[in-house]
Amino acid sequence: MTPDQLNFRHLLYFWAVAKEGSITRAAERLNLSVQTISTQLGLLEQQLGQALFAPQGRSLALTEAGRAALDYADQIFLLGERLRHAVADHASGRRRFAVGLSEAVPKLVAYRLLQPVLQAPLSMRLECIEGNVDHLLAELALNRLDLVLTDRSAPTDAHLKLQSRLLGTVGIDLYAADGLHDRYAADFPQRLNGAPVLLPVRSNPLRGAIDAWFARHNLKPEVVGEFSDSALLKTFGRAGLGLFPAPSGMHADILAQFGARPLGTLADVREDWYAIVTQRRIQHPAVEAIQAGGIASLLE
Repeated sequence: MTPDQLNFRHLLYFWAVAKEGSITRAAERLNLSVQTISTQLGLLEQQLGQALFAPQGRSLALTEAGRAALDYADQIFLLGERLRHAVADHASGRRRFAVGLSEAVPKLVAYRLLQPVLQAPLSMRLECIEGNVDHLLAELALNRLDLVLTDRSAPTDAHLKLQSRLLGTVGIDLYAADGLHDRYAADFPQRLNGAPVLLPVRSNPLRGAIDAWFARHNLKPEVVGEFSDSALLKTFGRAGLGLFPAPSGMHADILAQFGARPLGTLADVREDWYAIVTQRRIQHPAVEAIQAGGIASLLE
């Protein structure tokens, strides 16, 4: 290696320190000694002729030069990750597409939105990872995911460099399994006072809209269950334990999977679905396919 050539191992150590905020945490993450990372980081700064970090309490903060270097490091390691996957995908004949699904996204919605990815000419190797939205966004920022599907836009954090793409908005109906449907379908929604309902947890934006709808109609149902996982909520609904909300326009799917029929529409209650990606010059082709299908794929 000539003196002018960049040592990518030094760049990796810099990138890890920038992401972790300290040399100690970066050393733990890379399973190296603090002295090794500190020494190699010093060599990188010497080669670049700029200080990349400045002390900030017990942590390190990026300098202006450090922020510029991190932008390029993100792109370099993203390309490296893509190279690794591209070689593996070439052997398998299918390109990998890793998607994070927040717990609030119904499985039926996720299936409809992701369906174009598995169709020709894309024919991707789809990987779906479900989890807490904050964890998924962190994985996305580290380029371990290509996209996150969720019910809210990304936080306005310049460090994460995420973009939110609104796929669309759907209305919400109230559904019930047969026994409850027979009891509450007539004169909807007047009979809902005291009716057992299964709702999303209060941190879910949909919950606030549903509570407001009940209040506008002077209704006080009995909340018998609250769920962060929408599939678990519907599973309890299928057992006849309560009425439950789900997207309009998916009556046949919900009847087939959960044995429930719509009681009526919750007017003015809507749910937004977002695709969140990192700010890249060239997006994964599957991202464009999902955005092109958008909410229309939910209403087919």
